[in-house]
Amino acid sequence: MWLDLQIFGFRALWSPIFMSFIIGLGILYFVITGPSRHRFGGDDKPTGKQQLCFYSGLLLLYVVKGSPIDLLTHIMLSAHMLQMVFYYFVFPILIIKGIPVWIWRKVLENRFVRPIFRFVTKPLIALLMFNILFSLYHMPAIFDFSKSSQMAHTSISIVLLVLAFIMYWPIVGPFVAKQEMMPLLKMAYLMASAAIITISCALIIFAPNPLFDAYSSEGAWIQAMALCVPGDVLGGLPPHINGPELFSPLTIENDQQLGGIIMKIVQEAIYGVIIGKIFFSWFTKKSLEVDPLPTEAITESH
Repeated sequence: MWLDLQIFGFRALWSPIFMSFIIGLGILYFVITGPSRHRFGGDDKPTGKQQLCFYSGLLLLYVVKGSPIDLLTHIMLSAHMLQMVFYYFVFPILIIKGIPVWIWRKVLENRFVRPIFRFVTKPLIALLMFNILFSLYHMPAIFDFSKSSQMAHTSISIVLLVLAFIMYWPIVGPFVAKQEMMPLLKMAYLMASAAIITISCALIIFAPNPLFDAYSSEGAWIQAMALCVPGDVLGGLPPHINGPELFSPLTIENDQQLGGIIMKIVQEAIYGVIIGKIFFSWFTKKSLEVDPLPTEAITESH
């Protein structure tokens, strides 16, 4: 019999403190890019598209990290994978596209930040840092450790998010330190990223047994739930609520397999859209280029 998630209370389901944080970020963006932009060295207001991207990014951040979806990620691995794919593969693009170039330049061309930024955004380094660490994160020992305490969970989440921004920068960044990657290299870059992630997805999908204690062991599950459920609520739960099975229509094994499938399919779909945009933009640009007439032909015509 399934139990209603309402049992965990309003704070666990809707994260009002995190909602306030998201609203604060939206107000800060409005002030810095709007009425007070000249005080920060800005000239142009963000375009409508940039504002749409940024505010959509904030909404997406709240949905995956502040709504009941976040609570569900501690109950079902499939929900966790859905959260991860939007948090790391969609959210960074929206924020990169939403912040005006002059803000990025002020932050990233600081004399202390610039050399580090130029190094970590080299395509090969950016590609390997995120994808390898993202894959390692889903090793059972590391994954369960990340669910063991708020500090570990938050630290790992922030590090991976920063690396996701770095990974996407050579592809969608508004400016690059050196020569911009050619379209074909950008497409190859994304395909290489997808190939690396496939390995960890395959290990999760085809594992014969549950891999993660956070979804299969009573003690580890309670620890994971403590990351988003207040202690007084968690301590007041009936004794028979000692695992995620009561809240999920799937067995632990089936949920694990579905999680790996969701990660792979949705990530491939996102990359497919980006690759398609890069290809058609490149193809359109090439088709509009007209080869100039040879000088000899112009001379003979006169």
